[in-house]
Amino acid sequence: MMRAIFAALIVVLVAAGAWLGYEIYNQSAVNSEKPYGVAFNLTDQDGQPITEQAFRGHPTVVFFGFTHCPEICPTTLYELGNWFEALGKDGENIKAYFVSIDPERDTPEVLGNYLGNVTDRVRGITGDPEAVRTMARGFNIYFKRIDTGDGDYTMDHTASILLLDSKGRFRKTIAFGEDSDSAIQKLRDLAAT
Repeated sequence: MMRAIFAALIVVLVAAGAWLGYEIYNQSAVNSEKPYGVAFNLTDQDGQPITEQAFRGHPTVVFFGFTHCPEICPTTLYELGNWFEALGKDGENIKAYFVSIDPERDTPEVLGNYLGNVTDRVRGITGDPEAVRTMARGFNIYFKRIDTGDGDYTMDHTASILLLDSKGRFRKTIAFGEDSDSAIQKLRDLAAT
């Protein structure tokens, strides 16, 4: 009798596990068809309104950072410019955006000047601080203000580049310090989406 109850319990648990696995798989498949992130209404480096629609209709590269960043942001933007140059015509359809996580200091003009000194392939996005924070959280970006003790501050943040396909769906990331050949191949693959 005990064995029959135990066997029945096992069957029920296996069936429940299979059903749960199927539901998770189904939900993942549905979610992967949706654009990544959240709706936003911010300002580009020219002072013009920009929304999530800027991330549709073409492959998109999105990097979150700030202009006072001592190493990660300038290095990433410089490398991104080099990768686009290496791609040549293969990467012409990719649009790239640098979203400031420090909008208090990164005005449109500051962003435009900063990016103009590194690459002309990346557009800056900033705006109302709370709207920027909401957008960053909606794109699963970690960021935190760190006081430096001298009255100034820096920002700790996610250092990966997000790659979105032409429908705004998440594809991959390029990690900070990733091998150039790997990064270029990811961008080449992205260009075909």
